[in-house]
Amino acid sequence: MSSQATTSIAAMASSFLASVKILTNTQPCAAAGLLALGSFTVASTLVAWTSVFLRIFVRPGINLKKFGAKKGAWAVVTGASDGIGREFSLQLAKAGFNVLLAARNGEKLAAVAQEIDGKSGSAVQTKTFAIDFAHADDATYEQFQSTLKDLDIGILVNNVGKSHEMPTDFIDTPAEEMNDILAINVNATLRVTSFVAPGMASRHRGLILNIGSFAGSAPSPMLATYSASKAFLVTFSEALAAELKPKGVVVELANTYFVVSSMSKIRRASAMVPTPAAYVRSVLRKIAPGTQTPFWSHALLDYVMQIAPASIVQAYTHALHVDIRKRALRKKEREAKKN
Repeated sequence: MSSQATTSIAAMASSFLASVKILTNTQPCAAAGLLALGSFTVASTLVAWTSVFLRIFVRPGINLKKFGAKKGAWAVVTGASDGIGREFSLQLAKAGFNVLLAARNGEKLAAVAQEIDGKSGSAVQTKTFAIDFAHADDATYEQFQSTLKDLDIGILVNNVGKSHEMPTDFIDTPAEEMNDILAINVNATLRVTSFVAPGMASRHRGLILNIGSFAGSAPSPMLATYSASKAFLVTFSEALAAELKPKGVVVELANTYFVVSSMSKIRRASAMVPTPAAYVRSVLRKIAPGTQTPFWSHALLDYVMQIAPASIVQAYTHALHVDIRKRALRKKEREAKKN
């Protein structure tokens, strides 16, 4: 740094201190108020950062044994054939839960069940139920409810979800795509939870884990329907958590940024984009009631988004989705030329 710059900074500091001194001498109450406000702001920031640090790196979650691990209890996982759902199935089986896997593709479900059986032997049981949550009728849901009826269900993972094929303005979104998103993200969660929650309440034990999205935490232009469906999950989860807490049932919404999966269309992991295995481990280690952001980098980003002006967050999200759409369209053009 040049001597001229150093002199300039020193002059500014001297001027500031002189102004503070004048304010203190002439307006002591105002000076005291500003000092108190500054101290409160600094203290609040330190407390918030300390809370985030403790939650991410120090504070343990609820032990899975509380929900019946290794005691014959079942875990029900929707969207269990791929990605995050598959990992929940594998890791909950490893933790000692019998697992019922539900998804659209029966062959993939059978493969996951076979993988669990191969790793666990006779230690856990598996069941599968093929259901297309986008188009399931009442009869299919009744069959699913009948399958769940006699099981001691300790954990329900409402993981099944659908987003848009690519970011798209609402007025250009196909009606079928919107209907599928609402059927899967909203209706399926409500109906499956309604099958399982009464039994958990009667046993005074259970975990309902809803997989959320950052798109539900802040409005996401070009993903309007998906964003709204995930915002619904936030409100539903927090309301249900308050209702079921006195009955011994924990309800958590796991707030989630990008994870390597077919839905995100991201294939390479990074600090901000974990593999399904790493993400699920973080969730199961940090179980707690209410809305949580279990993965460490997601939690840090979530904190920054909360303190940043909403207009800036929305503008960044919109620009991100515009870029994603451009890249997706270019990819479709390349694939069309190949064919």
